[in-house]
Amino acid sequence: MQLSPGITLGQALKAGNVVGTGGEAKVLIQAGEVRVNGEVETRRGLKLREGDVVEVGDERLEVR
Repeated sequence: MQLSPGITLGQALKAGNVVGTGGEAKVLIQAGEVRVNGEVETRRGLKLREGDVVEVGDERLEVR
């Protein structure tokens, strides 16, 4: 799925249907289950930029 630049990591997980709520996104991120550009990311409010790739398990989201 493609996402717009400037979206936060938590919002991206919701928009990409990886989670249903912000609370679920928070838990997943804090558990170290989310990678941004191949690195574990624990900041839910991280602003994503064009070219960033978010991965959770088999799910892959691209910012364009």
